[in-house]
Amino acid sequence: MAKRVPSGFLLSLFISSLNIAVALYIPPTNVSAMPAVFLFGDSTFDVGTNNFLNVSQDIKANFRYNGIDFPYSNPTGRFSNGYNTADQIVRLLGYKRSPSSFLSLLNHSSTFKDRILRGVNFASGGSGLLNTTGSRYNNSLSLGKQIEQFFTVYANITSITGPEEAANMVSKSLFLISVGSNDVFDLQEKTRTTSPRSLLVTMLSAYRENLQKLYNIGARKFGIISIPPIGCCPAERARNLTVPGGCIEEANEFAREFYNATEALLGQMKSELPGFIYSLGNSYEMTMTVIEDPYAFGIKDTTTACCGDGFTQCKQNTIPCTDRKEYLFWDRFHPSQKTSQLAAIILYAGSTRFVSPFNFSILATVDV
Repeated sequence: MAKRVPSGFLLSLFISSLNIAVALYIPPTNVSAMPAVFLFGDSTFDVGTNNFLNVSQDIKANFRYNGIDFPYSNPTGRFSNGYNTADQIVRLLGYKRSPSSFLSLLNHSSTFKDRILRGVNFASGGSGLLNTTGSRYNNSLSLGKQIEQFFTVYANITSITGPEEAANMVSKSLFLISVGSNDVFDLQEKTRTTSPRSLLVTMLSAYRENLQKLYNIGARKFGIISIPPIGCCPAERARNLTVPGGCIEEANEFAREFYNATEALLGQMKSELPGFIYSLGNSYEMTMTVIEDPYAFGIKDTTTACCGDGFTQCKQNTIPCTDRKEYLFWDRFHPSQKTSQLAAIILYAGSTRFVSPFNFSILATVDV
Protein backbone atom coordinates (compact mmCIF):
# COMPACT_ATOMS: atom_id res chain seq x y z
CA MET A 1 0.00 0.00 0.00
CA ALA A 2 1.33 3.41 -0.94
CA LYS A 3 2.19 5.68 1.94
CA ARG A 4 0.39 8.99 2.26
CA VAL A 5 2.69 11.94 1.75
CA PRO A 6 2.58 14.26 4.81
CA SER A 7 0.60 17.43 4.17
CA GLY A 8 3.47 19.54 5.47
CA PHE A 9 5.78 18.10 2.83
CA LEU A 10 3.28 18.84 0.08
CA LEU A 11 2.82 22.41 1.28
CA SER A 12 6.58 22.91 1.54
CA LEU A 13 6.96 21.59 -2.00
CA PHE A 14 4.17 23.90 -3.14
CA ILE A 15 5.68 27.05 -1.65
CA SER A 16 9.14 26.06 -2.87
CA SER A 17 7.81 25.81 -6.43
CA LEU A 18 6.34 29.29 -6.10
CA ASN A 19 9.64 30.68 -4.86
CA ILE A 20 11.40 29.08 -7.83
CA ALA A 21 8.87 30.66 -10.20
CA VAL A 22 9.52 34.06 -8.68
CA ALA A 23 13.30 33.56 -8.74
CA LEU A 24 13.12 32.77 -12.45
CA TYR A 25 10.96 35.82 -13.20
CA ILE A 26 12.90 38.49 -15.09
CA PRO A 27 11.17 41.88 -14.94
CA PRO A 28 11.16 44.07 -18.04
CA THR A 29 14.28 46.23 -18.26
CA ASN A 30 12.23 49.05 -19.71
CA VAL A 31 9.91 50.50 -17.05
CA SER A 32 7.58 51.81 -19.74
CA ALA A 33 6.99 48.19 -20.82
CA MET A 34 5.51 47.30 -17.43
CA PRO A 35 1.83 47.90 -16.79
CA ALA A 36 0.95 50.84 -14.57
CA VAL A 37 -0.55 49.68 -11.26
CA PHE A 38 -3.34 51.45 -9.41
CA LEU A 39 -4.08 50.16 -5.91
CA PHE A 40 -7.20 50.67 -3.81
CA GLY A 41 -8.35 49.37 -0.46
CA ASP A 42 -7.65 49.39 3.25
CA SER A 43 -4.66 49.14 5.59
CA THR A 44 -3.38 45.96 3.95
CA PHE A 45 -2.50 48.16 0.93
CA ASP A 46 -2.01 51.58 2.58
CA VAL A 47 1.54 52.89 2.00
CA GLY A 48 1.07 56.24 3.71
CA THR A 49 -2.28 57.74 2.73
CA ASN A 50 -3.40 58.11 6.34
CA ASN A 51 -0.26 60.09 7.20
CA PHE A 52 -1.95 63.00 5.44
CA LEU A 53 -5.42 62.58 6.94
CA ASN A 54 -6.87 63.92 10.17
CA VAL A 55 -7.81 60.47 11.44
CA SER A 56 -7.57 58.59 14.71
CA GLN A 57 -4.10 57.45 15.80
CA ASP A 58 -5.46 53.88 15.69
CA ILE A 59 -5.31 53.98 11.90
CA LYS A 60 -1.92 55.63 11.56
CA ALA A 61 1.32 53.69 11.38
CA ASN A 62 3.96 56.37 10.78
CA PHE A 63 5.81 55.66 14.02
CA ARG A 64 8.18 52.97 15.21
CA TYR A 65 8.39 50.05 15.43
CA ASN A 66 6.27 49.91 12.30
CA GLY A 67 8.72 49.63 9.43
CA ILE A 68 11.49 48.12 11.55
CA ASP A 69 12.37 45.82 8.63
CA PHE A 70 11.70 48.43 5.94
CA PRO A 71 14.80 50.04 4.37
CA TYR A 72 16.48 52.21 7.02
CA SER A 73 13.80 51.05 9.51
CA ASN A 74 11.61 53.85 8.20
CA PRO A 75 8.02 53.95 9.58
CA THR A 76 6.34 55.03 6.36
CA GLY A 77 2.73 54.56 7.41
CA ARG A 78 2.58 50.90 6.38
CA PHE A 79 0.84 48.68 8.92
CA SER A 80 3.70 46.21 8.82
CA ASN A 81 7.19 45.57 10.09
CA GLY A 82 8.36 46.06 6.50
CA TYR A 83 6.87 45.82 3.04
CA ASN A 84 3.12 45.20 2.92
CA THR A 85 1.05 43.15 0.48
CA ALA A 86 0.76 46.02 -2.01
CA ASP A 87 4.55 46.31 -2.14
CA GLN A 88 5.12 42.59 -2.44
CA ILE A 89 2.74 42.15 -5.39
CA VAL A 90 4.11 45.14 -7.27
CA ARG A 91 7.72 44.02 -6.68
CA LEU A 92 6.91 40.76 -8.45
CA LEU A 93 5.68 42.81 -11.40
CA GLY A 94 9.09 44.43 -11.67
CA TYR A 95 8.83 47.61 -9.63
CA LYS A 96 10.87 48.41 -6.52
CA ARG A 97 7.79 48.78 -4.31
CA SER A 98 4.20 50.02 -4.43
CA PRO A 99 3.61 53.37 -6.10
CA SER A 100 3.41 56.24 -3.63
CA SER A 101 0.11 57.33 -2.19
CA PHE A 102 -1.95 59.87 -4.10
CA LEU A 103 -1.72 62.39 -1.25
CA SER A 104 2.05 61.98 -1.05
CA LEU A 105 2.37 62.58 -4.79
CA LEU A 106 0.27 65.73 -4.49
CA ASN A 107 2.81 67.04 -2.00
CA HIS A 108 5.49 66.80 -4.69
CA SER A 109 3.82 68.73 -7.48
CA SER A 110 6.99 69.01 -9.58
CA THR A 111 7.14 65.23 -10.12
CA PHE A 112 3.42 64.45 -9.85
CA LYS A 113 2.70 64.10 -13.57
CA ASP A 114 5.76 61.97 -14.28
CA ARG A 115 5.15 59.54 -11.41
CA ILE A 116 1.45 58.91 -11.96
CA LEU A 117 2.24 57.30 -15.31
CA ARG A 118 3.67 54.31 -13.41
CA GLY A 119 0.73 54.04 -11.04
CA VAL A 120 -0.70 55.41 -7.80
CA ASN A 121 -1.72 53.92 -4.46
CA PHE A 122 -5.02 55.24 -3.08
CA ALA A 123 -5.55 52.75 -0.21
CA SER A 124 -6.49 54.11 3.20
CA GLY A 125 -6.34 52.27 6.52
CA GLY A 126 -9.71 51.81 8.23
CA SER A 127 -11.67 52.20 4.98
CA GLY A 128 -14.25 49.91 3.46
CA LEU A 129 -16.61 49.34 0.59
CA LEU A 130 -19.24 51.48 2.29
CA ASN A 131 -18.79 55.22 2.70
CA THR A 132 -19.87 54.96 6.34
CA THR A 133 -17.22 52.40 7.25
CA GLY A 134 -14.41 53.84 9.35
CA SER A 135 -16.44 56.81 10.59
CA ARG A 136 -15.33 56.03 14.15
CA TYR A 137 -11.79 56.85 13.00
CA ASN A 138 -12.74 60.33 11.74
CA ASN A 139 -13.40 59.17 8.20
CA SER A 140 -10.68 57.39 6.32
CA LEU A 141 -11.08 57.30 2.54
CA SER A 142 -13.69 54.77 1.40
CA LEU A 143 -13.25 52.88 -1.87
CA GLY A 144 -15.65 55.33 -3.52
CA LYS A 145 -13.58 58.33 -2.41
CA GLN A 146 -10.40 56.63 -3.59
CA ILE A 147 -11.93 56.18 -7.02
CA GLU A 148 -12.78 59.89 -7.08
CA GLN A 149 -9.07 60.54 -6.54
CA PHE A 150 -8.31 58.23 -9.47
CA PHE A 151 -10.54 60.37 -11.69
CA THR A 152 -8.25 63.30 -10.87
CA VAL A 153 -5.23 61.19 -11.81
CA TYR A 154 -6.89 60.11 -15.06
CA ALA A 155 -7.59 63.71 -15.99
CA ASN A 156 -3.91 64.50 -15.51
CA ILE A 157 -2.82 61.47 -17.54
CA THR A 158 -5.10 62.62 -20.34
CA SER A 159 -3.57 66.10 -20.27
CA ILE A 160 -0.09 64.54 -20.54
CA THR A 161 -0.64 61.90 -23.20
CA GLY A 162 -3.87 62.89 -24.93
CA PRO A 163 -7.22 61.08 -24.71
CA GLU A 164 -6.40 58.16 -27.01
CA GLU A 165 -3.11 57.20 -25.35
CA ALA A 166 -4.59 57.71 -21.87
CA ALA A 167 -7.42 55.31 -22.69
CA ASN A 168 -4.94 52.77 -24.07
CA MET A 169 -2.71 53.03 -20.99
CA VAL A 170 -5.54 52.62 -18.52
CA SER A 171 -6.95 49.61 -20.38
CA LYS A 172 -3.59 47.84 -20.00
CA SER A 173 -3.05 48.90 -16.38
CA LEU A 174 -3.66 46.69 -13.37
CA PHE A 175 -6.31 47.74 -10.87
CA LEU A 176 -5.65 45.91 -7.60
CA ILE A 177 -8.21 46.08 -4.79
CA SER A 178 -8.08 44.71 -1.23
CA VAL A 179 -11.08 45.79 0.82
CA GLY A 180 -14.03 44.55 2.88
CA SER A 181 -12.72 43.52 6.30
CA ASN A 182 -13.42 46.85 7.96
CA ASP A 183 -17.06 46.76 6.86
CA VAL A 184 -17.39 43.56 8.92
CA PHE A 185 -15.48 44.98 11.89
CA ASP A 186 -17.80 47.99 11.85
CA LEU A 187 -20.80 45.67 12.03
CA GLN A 188 -19.35 44.11 15.18
CA GLU A 189 -18.74 47.49 16.81
CA LYS A 190 -22.25 48.78 16.25
CA THR A 191 -25.55 47.80 17.76
CA ARG A 192 -26.94 45.09 15.50
CA THR A 193 -29.38 47.08 13.42
CA THR A 194 -28.08 45.37 10.29
CA SER A 195 -27.98 41.62 9.75
CA PRO A 196 -24.89 39.96 8.24
CA ARG A 197 -26.99 38.98 5.21
CA SER A 198 -28.14 42.57 4.67
CA LEU A 199 -24.56 43.81 5.04
CA LEU A 200 -23.36 41.29 2.45
CA VAL A 201 -25.93 42.48 -0.08
CA THR A 202 -25.04 46.13 0.56
CA MET A 203 -21.31 45.47 0.25
CA LEU A 204 -21.72 43.60 -3.04
CA SER A 205 -23.89 46.40 -4.41
CA ALA A 206 -21.21 48.95 -3.50
CA TYR A 207 -18.50 46.75 -5.03
CA ARG A 208 -20.37 46.48 -8.32
CA GLU A 209 -21.04 50.21 -8.43
CA ASN A 210 -17.37 51.10 -7.87
CA LEU A 211 -16.01 48.50 -10.29
CA GLN A 212 -18.48 49.80 -12.88
CA LYS A 213 -17.14 53.34 -12.39
CA LEU A 214 -13.61 52.16 -13.05
CA TYR A 215 -14.75 50.14 -16.07
CA ASN A 216 -16.64 53.12 -17.47
CA ILE A 217 -13.49 55.22 -17.43
CA GLY A 218 -11.52 52.50 -19.23
CA ALA A 219 -10.18 50.05 -16.62
CA ARG A 220 -10.28 46.45 -17.82
CA LYS A 221 -7.90 44.35 -15.69
CA PHE A 222 -8.89 43.85 -12.07
CA GLY A 223 -6.98 41.95 -9.39
CA ILE A 224 -9.32 41.47 -6.45
CA ILE A 225 -8.32 40.14 -3.03
CA SER A 226 -11.19 38.85 -0.93
CA ILE A 227 -11.59 38.98 2.86
CA PRO A 228 -9.23 36.74 4.89
CA PRO A 229 -10.41 34.69 7.90
CA ILE A 230 -10.68 37.83 10.00
CA GLY A 231 -12.17 35.84 12.85
CA CYS A 232 -8.69 34.42 13.46
CA CYS A 233 -6.74 37.67 13.81
CA PRO A 234 -5.40 38.44 17.32
CA ALA A 235 -8.01 41.16 17.94
CA GLU A 236 -10.89 38.77 17.22
CA ARG A 237 -9.34 35.97 19.26
CA ALA A 238 -9.02 38.38 22.20
CA ARG A 239 -12.73 39.20 22.15
CA ASN A 240 -13.88 35.59 21.87
CA LEU A 241 -15.59 34.86 25.19
CA THR A 242 -17.10 31.57 24.04
CA VAL A 243 -13.79 29.90 23.19
CA PRO A 244 -11.05 32.09 24.72
CA GLY A 245 -8.22 32.52 22.24
CA GLY A 246 -10.14 30.77 19.47
CA CYS A 247 -11.28 32.12 16.12
CA ILE A 248 -14.68 33.80 15.90
CA GLU A 249 -16.51 31.54 13.49
CA GLU A 250 -19.26 34.02 12.65
CA ALA A 251 -16.71 36.44 11.15
CA ASN A 252 -15.01 33.62 9.25
CA GLU A 253 -18.33 32.41 7.88
CA PHE A 254 -18.99 35.92 6.57
CA ALA A 255 -15.57 35.92 4.88
CA ARG A 256 -16.37 32.62 3.13
CA GLU A 257 -19.76 33.88 1.97
CA PHE A 258 -18.23 37.14 0.79
CA TYR A 259 -15.71 35.28 -1.35
CA ASN A 260 -18.44 33.18 -2.99
CA ALA A 261 -20.62 36.23 -3.59
CA THR A 262 -17.70 38.23 -5.00
CA GLU A 263 -16.81 35.36 -7.34
CA ALA A 264 -20.39 35.31 -8.62
CA LEU A 265 -20.42 39.10 -9.02
CA LEU A 266 -17.18 39.17 -11.02
CA GLY A 267 -18.36 36.32 -13.23
CA GLN A 268 -21.56 38.18 -13.96
CA MET A 269 -19.74 41.42 -14.76
CA LYS A 270 -17.38 39.56 -17.10
CA SER A 271 -20.37 38.17 -19.01
CA GLU A 272 -21.99 41.60 -19.25
CA LEU A 273 -19.05 43.94 -19.87
CA PRO A 274 -16.88 43.48 -22.98
CA GLY A 275 -13.19 43.24 -22.14
CA PHE A 276 -13.74 42.95 -18.36
CA ILE A 277 -10.98 40.67 -17.00
CA TYR A 278 -10.35 39.69 -13.40
CA SER A 279 -8.33 37.52 -11.06
CA LEU A 280 -9.86 36.82 -7.65
CA GLY A 281 -7.55 35.95 -4.78
CA ASN A 282 -9.02 33.66 -2.13
CA SER A 283 -7.38 35.23 0.91
CA TYR A 284 -9.46 33.03 3.19
CA GLU A 285 -8.11 29.81 1.69
CA MET A 286 -4.54 31.12 1.58
CA THR A 287 -4.52 32.18 5.23
CA MET A 288 -6.25 29.09 6.56
CA THR A 289 -3.73 26.92 4.71
CA VAL A 290 -0.97 28.60 6.72
CA ILE A 291 -2.91 28.45 10.00
CA GLU A 292 -3.57 24.74 9.58
CA ASP A 293 0.04 23.84 8.78
CA PRO A 294 2.23 26.83 9.73
CA TYR A 295 5.56 25.02 9.94
CA ALA A 296 5.37 24.21 6.23
CA PHE A 297 5.70 27.95 5.64
CA GLY A 298 8.29 28.69 8.32
CA ILE A 299 5.66 30.20 10.63
CA LYS A 300 5.57 29.28 14.32
CA ASP A 301 3.00 31.70 15.78
CA THR A 302 -0.38 32.12 14.05
CA THR A 303 -2.41 33.47 16.96
CA THR A 304 -0.63 36.39 18.63
CA ALA A 305 0.63 39.78 17.51
CA CYS A 306 4.34 40.42 17.14
CA CYS A 307 3.82 44.05 18.18
CA GLY A 308 1.22 44.87 20.80
CA ASP A 309 -1.48 42.34 21.61
CA GLY A 310 -5.04 41.49 20.75
CA PHE A 311 -6.45 44.24 22.96
CA THR A 312 -4.22 47.17 22.02
CA GLN A 313 -2.70 48.29 18.73
CA CYS A 314 1.05 48.41 18.11
CA LYS A 315 1.81 51.81 19.61
CA GLN A 316 4.73 54.22 19.76
CA ASN A 317 7.75 52.48 21.31
CA THR A 318 5.94 49.17 21.80
CA ILE A 319 8.82 46.71 21.56
CA PRO A 320 8.00 43.96 19.05
CA CYS A 321 9.05 40.32 18.99
CA THR A 322 12.56 39.58 17.78
CA ASP A 323 11.67 36.58 15.57
CA ARG A 324 9.36 38.50 13.25
CA LYS A 325 9.70 36.05 10.36
CA GLU A 326 8.03 33.39 12.49
CA TYR A 327 4.83 35.38 13.08
CA LEU A 328 1.73 35.35 10.91
CA PHE A 329 0.58 38.68 12.38
CA TRP A 330 2.58 41.85 12.83
CA ASP A 331 -0.05 43.53 15.01
CA ARG A 332 -3.56 42.69 16.13
CA PHE A 333 -5.02 43.04 12.62
CA HIS A 334 -2.28 43.04 10.00
CA PRO A 335 0.01 40.43 8.47
CA SER A 336 3.75 40.46 8.97
CA GLN A 337 6.11 41.20 6.09
CA LYS A 338 6.77 37.44 5.83
CA THR A 339 3.03 36.72 5.52
CA SER A 340 2.56 39.48 2.95
CA GLN A 341 5.36 38.00 0.89
CA LEU A 342 3.76 34.54 0.99
CA ALA A 343 0.40 36.00 -0.02
CA ALA A 344 1.94 37.96 -2.90
CA ILE A 345 3.78 34.91 -4.24
CA ILE A 346 0.59 32.86 -4.21
CA LEU A 347 -1.45 35.64 -5.83
CA TYR A 348 1.22 36.16 -8.45
CA ALA A 349 2.08 32.55 -9.32
CA GLY A 350 -0.45 30.33 -7.53
CA SER A 351 -2.96 27.79 -8.76
CA THR A 352 -6.70 28.20 -9.16
CA ARG A 353 -7.16 26.84 -5.65
CA PHE A 354 -5.99 30.21 -4.39
CA VAL A 355 -6.55 32.65 -7.27
CA SER A 356 -8.93 32.24 -10.19
CA PRO A 357 -9.63 32.05 -13.06
CA PHE A 358 -5.86 32.69 -13.32
CA ASN A 359 -3.17 34.31 -11.21
CA PHE A 360 -1.91 37.90 -11.26
CA SER A 361 1.13 37.14 -13.43
CA ILE A 362 -1.21 35.99 -16.19
CA LEU A 363 -3.57 38.91 -15.58
CA ALA A 364 -0.67 41.31 -16.12
CA THR A 365 0.09 39.87 -19.57
CA VAL A 366 -3.41 39.29 -20.94
CA ASP A 367 -4.16 41.40 -23.99
CA VAL A 368 -7.28 43.53 -23.95
